Amino acid sequence: MSSESPQPAHSAVPPLRISYVPGVTPGKWVSRWTERRGREVQAVQAEQEQALEELRNGSADLVFIRIPEDGYERPGDLHAIPLYREQPVVAAPKDHPLAAFEEVEFADLAGENLMDAAELGTPATALEVVASGAGLFILPMSVARAHSRRDVLTRPVHGVEGTRIAVAWLQDTTDPDVEEFIGIVRGRTANSSRQPSAKGEPARKTRGTPVSGDREGSKPSGGRKSGKPVRGKAPHSKPGKPGGKPARRRPGKGRG
Repeated sequence: MSSESPQPAHSAVPPLRISYVPGVTPGKWVSRWTERRGREVQAVQAEQEQALEELRNGSADLVFIRIPEDGYERPGDLHAIPLYREQPVVAAPKDHPLAAFEEVEFADLAGENLMDAAELGTPATALEVVASGAGLFILPMSVARAHSRRDVLTRPVHGVEGTRIAVAWLQDTTDPDVEEFIGIVRGRTANSSRQPSAKGEPARKTRGTPVSGDREGSKPSGGRKSGKPVRGKAPHSKPGKPGGKPARRRPGKGRG
């Protein structure tokens, strides 16, 4: 009776590991990747510091992080490509006078208790404090939507520095699939000629201009109510960088 030699087992290719901060939805890029490549993707949500730690200790191959709209200094061990600007919103209790407006200027928030993100911890905790009536809080729209509450309203706020989402990876990465995924994120199609994408931004301060056409929507969340506008002068202390525009508010349509 003839015997066959056992076939050597093929070594399994490890998945491409991605960490992303709350408010990012990498699903569209993962779907495009899956259509083109056979390698599995593991995408896990993590807070910013954890995501960067996972990148540096080898637990993640690339990360989606949140960076300042202006003045970002890229760490020397990373490549980073800004993708789109996030719209900042102000969160307030649902019965706050801001309910009468569709959007506000930062200068209009003079006299309000604007709480510091560093002191509040997670966005969920911050919005819980907002709901209690202790003060207002400015955060990215995508994060506010991820933690939406019925007892908290949000309105787009102008004249304050926003944030951007960037994709980052280690400078010494040798995995060609990392570059391939970056190409998908940047919009390269399957028929595009493959060009090296892995140089990112130079190690310098960036300006506050979106890099791609993607921009977070500005549709306000929460119901609009009629109410009397509250006014105030531009504050001397600020949680962000006011843009110096004239104070304006766009009132919403009241409901009887």
